[in-house]
Amino acid sequence: MFLCPLFSGSSGNAAVVDTPGARLLIDAGKPGRSLLAALAAAEIPPESINAILVTHEHSDHVQGAGVLSRKFSIPVYANAGTWLGMSPLIGEVASRNIRVFETGRDFYIGNTNILPFKTPHDAKESVGYAISAGGRRISLLTDVGHVDARLLSYVEGSDLLMIEANHDADMVKACSYPYATKRRILSDKGHLSNESCGKALAKLYLSGVHCAILAHLSRENNFESLALATVRDELNKEDIPDEALALCVAHREQVTGVFTVEETHAYQGHLCG
Repeated sequence: MFLCPLFSGSSGNAAVVDTPGARLLIDAGKPGRSLLAALAAAEIPPESINAILVTHEHSDHVQGAGVLSRKFSIPVYANAGTWLGMSPLIGEVASRNIRVFETGRDFYIGNTNILPFKTPHDAKESVGYAISAGGRRISLLTDVGHVDARLLSYVEGSDLLMIEANHDADMVKACSYPYATKRRILSDKGHLSNESCGKALAKLYLSGVHCAILAHLSRENNFESLALATVRDELNKEDIPDEALALCVAHREQVTGVFTVEETHAYQGHLCG
């Protein structure tokens, strides 16, 4: 299995998860041309994608979903709430390619098991995904205002986790955003801070999560070295040494790399550290 983040941030999100039985595009939050260019850079033919899985209806997650579905006849999977919210944004999708799942109930694409689980975000029916095949699991947990035991239970033990580290709370408080925007970001249905991400990873480490990609960093209220340092600090507070949990950051505007989960639980990627 592998995970390849194509874009990650408030200007657009997309990642490819590849399993022995399916190749999945998680979100398509850039224009079609940008997504095709990123797929080409990652050497992933768009016609090889078996499905587009959508987390929620915000434009930075769905902008190019309709374009790719129409051009390559790719099925689009989302729950009823997300379909309701995104349909006006993505244009017509052929009826044969409209797939509606139930949040909290797993389903299969080929021999790949997909569990969409409810996440706390200011969207109609936001979800994260735990994707399993061949005894391995890759999970994606972004656009969450907070984490609790229920949420962590869905991704515990993942061989590779992509998790939000959106902002530094002090930077948000001091920035020029309107008060309402700051309140939204910092709310329980907004975005996860670097510190909260680190605390979550410290708990998940005990469940067997030893490889993580920090995602959805804010352009204005975060930067890569700060996110890494803050998360590391939270891990170190719990006596988790740097070498015990591999971390990297998904880039905002370019392909980050291919991160492979091997049978031996190895984590390979040129930005792992």
